[in-house]
Amino acid sequence: MDFFDRQWSTYRAVVDHDLMQHRALTAALGQAVGAWLAARPAGSPLARMVDLGCGDLAVMAPLLRGLPLGSYLGVDLSAPVLPRAAAALGPVPYPCQWRQQDLLAWAEADPGPEPVDLLHSAFAIHHLSDDDKARFLRLSRRQLAPQGLFLWADVFRPPGEDRQSYVARYVGRIRSSWGVLTPELQQPVIDDLSQFDFPPDRDAIRHTAEACGWRWQWLWQGDHRAEALALLTPA
Repeated sequence: MDFFDRQWSTYRAVVDHDLMQHRALTAALGQAVGAWLAARPAGSPLARMVDLGCGDLAVMAPLLRGLPLGSYLGVDLSAPVLPRAAAALGPVPYPCQWRQQDLLAWAEADPGPEPVDLLHSAFAIHHLSDDDKARFLRLSRRQLAPQGLFLWADVFRPPGEDRQSYVARYVGRIRSSWGVLTPELQQPVIDDLSQFDFPPDRDAIRHTAEACGWRWQWLWQGDHRAEALALLTPA
């Protein structure tokens, strides 16, 4: 088993055992998308969706298969995961594209002739620095249609908690309540979040988003003061 497969098997175990509450999060996401689609004016063109950090779509595929989309673009930094995502989604009645790309690079690109109607990102933006998060929010705003929707699922810090305290608290959570994973499987998760996770302060990122031209609404918050889902719309 190569490095990617080892890392991905650990990720799959986290998802399959619902250790980060993906099921509740996906249910909240589905409700939000359904309400947004139902509120669109009659005769609106089918929605164009971009999914940043799409992963293998093992959780999202059932939701996506039921959406009346005009197109879907799955973007992920990891090239090996894209064929897995395509296989998980299977045949759908709308065109799909798959692209290996950094999400900040996607935001920095010139907007296409047709703006994005539905933007989604799950557990990816927190890898950016605070400055790059602000840059992403500012530039991605240009990519979205005036009545578009951005659903951001991620880990966030409670107001006032610093990163060091967050990491220590999350590591304690893994060691105390992720017993379905062996210590050998827990350690790569701990190493990754200790080195590469920079979850934003919930209040600070909301203020940043508002300064970048977004309206912010919390839709769902998990039980561990970390995972959450925010709904952003152009102000």
